[in-house]
Amino acid sequence: MTEPVNILVTGPDLDPAASALIEQAGVNRVHTPPYPTDDVLTDHLARFRPEGVISRMGKFGAFAMDAAPDLKVISKHGAGVDNIDVEAATERGIAVLRAPGANALSVAEHAIALLLATVKQIVPLVSGLREGRWEKPGFLGVEIAGKTLGLVGFGAIAQYTARLGRGLGLNVIAYDPMARNEVFAAEGVQRIGSVDELLSDADIVSLHCPLLPTTQHMINAESLKIMKPQSYLINTARGGLINEADLLGALQSGHLAGAGLDTFEQEPPSQDNPLMSERMVVVTPHVGGVTAAAGRRVGLLAVEGILDLLAGKKIAAERIVNPEIFSAGNARILASGADAKLFEKG
Repeated sequence: MTEPVNILVTGPDLDPAASALIEQAGVNRVHTPPYPTDDVLTDHLARFRPEGVISRMGKFGAFAMDAAPDLKVISKHGAGVDNIDVEAATERGIAVLRAPGANALSVAEHAIALLLATVKQIVPLVSGLREGRWEKPGFLGVEIAGKTLGLVGFGAIAQYTARLGRGLGLNVIAYDPMARNEVFAAEGVQRIGSVDELLSDADIVSLHCPLLPTTQHMINAESLKIMKPQSYLINTARGGLINEADLLGALQSGHLAGAGLDTFEQEPPSQDNPLMSERMVVVTPHVGGVTAAAGRRVGLLAVEGILDLLAGKKIAAERIVNPEIFSAGNARILASGADAKLFEKG
């Protein structure tokens, strides 16, 4: 009798519709605790020998892959795959999938929420009032309408952010060397030729680009100097885009007026991270895309990707991160009858 296939979810939960899809396929679902340690993760992989992993919380590196000899596909519960060692997966013939755009609207809404809370000083004002201070005398706020919002990256999340920002009366500019001109035109957004130009022109900078070796610490002491005095920084992308020590210095010097951060270089951040107690910083625990609506869309895409791949069905080209394993013929999934042309566009 054939043993049932296992899918491991790195995290304690999954949208009910996505969970039901796994059960309907006759596949077992196993969960790790939130942000599993290396030991916990490898223990789960060794015990349950999953053929697919839905990557939600924590990192998934070569050590984990080596503990999972039956693993054929890792499906990211989201779009960014910087927590997955794609190079190691490619070397081992493990397909890596992502779910682009599924949580874009929710993340964009969160970016705007951070923007409003940061610029309007909501958090320090709430804290002051609860501590018995009536800070209206001497307070001078900032009107958002007419300010310039600069988006670094112009993918799905940034495009939604642009629409919401324009609705608030913001002038929106963006930099993205990969996006087509017609996308900027369709959204009514001015295309900027370089990151430095955007940083110098924007009153509020919002990050929407992937974390790559070329973008690691792209916001640092030098780039922060380029930003306007009393400008703001919002990050709902990846924490590693920002050198946090340099950001703290820019805030404490008064060069930056505030920052809204949903992501951090280390997640969860350490308790002694000084940004956690900085008055003009609004922080949230990487929950921009964590809404019921987005969770359903992302969860279904993540599960469908694994089930379709294991069944040898075609996968949309933009969903496969490492298609070279198929052209090279070393994909583990080929043993299950998958077509090497699964990922061609069309």
